[in-house]
Amino acid sequence: MWYALHQRTRLVLESGQVIAIAYPLLPWIGLMALGYLFGTLYQRDFDAALRRKWLLGLGLGALAAFVILRGSNVYGDLLPWSVQDTTTKTILSFFNVTKYPPSLSYLLVTLGPAMLFLYAFENTKNKLTNFFLVFGRVPLFYYFLHMLVIHVFAIIGILIFGGNWQDMILSGESFMAGNLATYGYSLLTVYLVWIGIVLFLYPFCKRYMQYKATHKDKWWLSYL
Repeated sequence: MWYALHQRTRLVLESGQVIAIAYPLLPWIGLMALGYLFGTLYQRDFDAALRRKWLLGLGLGALAAFVILRGSNVYGDLLPWSVQDTTTKTILSFFNVTKYPPSLSYLLVTLGPAMLFLYAFENTKNKLTNFFLVFGRVPLFYYFLHMLVIHVFAIIGILIFGGNWQDMILSGESFMAGNLATYGYSLLTVYLVWIGIVLFLYPFCKRYMQYKATHKDKWWLSYL
């Protein structure tokens, strides 16, 4: 129960099966609650000037809190930063905060810039923003779909370039054995695949976005 609520881990059962707890409930539930509250800023009758004021204040405040907490190295993340043999490595250590589960430092350094981004692009409307708006309106749909599509393309990649495609069937046994430890592509290839997947899924996401907009009577669509 502790791991399910608080801490990421892998539980190995007597049968040899593995239960991976990647998203402990309490930290993410707190973040989602903040997300619902944040939606108040984007209600139709909310004053735009006041919203930008809130975005700027919250964004700068979050970043300031991150620098103070992370600099103190006392509270905010279970992984302390340390001085390394080079300045670059020290900076990377400073920003190396815990995502699973999300620490306070992680939330501050990610949500802060996100709010400043919303502040800066409040009035920007063009083809590029309309493109990204599609994914923003169907985020969970895109998340589920892209996991499946990426996995299928990974299997195709193994079949083309060599390897055992069955290693992509991720069971607890294969995961613990590290069958995919040497599998992968160059960073450039990863970026090209990422961009390709986003472009490939755009028409599907746009179609679903339009479906949601024309079927507001279906209450369950708001959850996907």
